Amino acid sequence: MDNPLILNFVTITIFSLMLAIGVNLSFAELLYLWRRPVILLRTLLAVVVLVPLVVIFLIRLFDLSSGITTGLALLAAAPGAPLTTKRSQMAGGTFPYSVSLQLTLALLAVLITPITLDIFYVLFDLEIDSVMISQVFQQVARVQFLPIILGLLIQKFSPKTTSVIGKPLILIANILFLLLLIILIIPGFRLILQIGILPLVVIVMMVVVSLAIGHLLGGSEVDKRSALAIACIARNIGLAMYIAYLSNSQQQVIPTLVSYMILGALIAIPYSKWSKRQLA
Repeated sequence: MDNPLILNFVTITIFSLMLAIGVNLSFAELLYLWRRPVILLRTLLAVVVLVPLVVIFLIRLFDLSSGITTGLALLAAAPGAPLTTKRSQMAGGTFPYSVSLQLTLALLAVLITPITLDIFYVLFDLEIDSVMISQVFQQVARVQFLPIILGLLIQKFSPKTTSVIGKPLILIANILFLLLLIILIIPGFRLILQIGILPLVVIVMMVVVSLAIGHLLGGSEVDKRSALAIACIARNIGLAMYIAYLSNSQQQVIPTLVSYMILGALIAIPYSKWSKRQLA
């Protein structure tokens, strides 16, 4: 993950995915979740309250190293991953709901991430320094909000351009997304072997329970239920790594973050397939 070529490819892929969202979705659709307060409250309860509580319980239950504990704390404190929309769609989630869900969590992460980490600081010894709201906002704005705002501006001021680049941009973003999975997952298995059996078991438990939380709180509609389940496990790895870099603690936490990313993606595959069958 320290390879500059890989980091640049990750940046390009996420930028293209966010730009495709901005070009192809209206501002009204981005506010989908905010017009449904009951669903919004269930979402926040699942993603920013219950998932961190699960992580606190697992850390208390098992004897984990400080590096593993710090990695899990960062994951718990970092909702709203840039790839949430794409992963939710793979599980049958509708596009407007998935996008609104992702951006809502990314926006609220500006406050949620520092507050959640402060709670973990009180409970555990972490290998990272406290993070300020401005630092979280800088990372989230650069990675997610900037390309989406650019896409919305293209829609507003150049509708002809939007009609020309809309569908090709989605195609390009999807291709880059698949390449990114290959690039990250194959080398990442080496890091999985470094952290030991017990941390892997804890990560699997975190993913499975988080999926169950989202599924149970997602309501009766299959597309929203699957989208929330994926949002619960789609933690913002980029934001977590950024916070670790601020404290020069990336070497201690990257194996945990990458292991979670890979195991989360693999465990989500059967759930996504099952969810799509339910829709069919």
